[in-house]
Amino acid sequence: MTGDPGKLSCAEFQMQLPELVGSGADATTHPHLQSCERCRALLEDLKTIAEAARQLFPSVEPPDEVWEHIESAIRQEKEGDSNPPVAPPLIAPPRQ
Repeated sequence: MTGDPGKLSCAEFQMQLPELVGSGADATTHPHLQSCERCRALLEDLKTIAEAARQLFPSVEPPDEVWEHIESAIRQEKEGDSNPPVAPPLIAPPRQ
């Protein structure tokens, strides 16, 4: 691997890409992308795929009872209760 991020080969950059994207950093500012159209296109394709995947499975917030149960379990664990309550199922009932 080269020491200068702008001089990375495409293969070297693409090996770093999952970590770069996973870190939450703005991958579009990476020096390699300034000179590599192929990797810029790859990054745009990955963004499109990720957005499409997010739309397939919309985020569902758990019911308030779940958070109350978690809070209660933590409180009981701190107090030394060895029999914490059983959590309600996290699967939402079917829509009608």
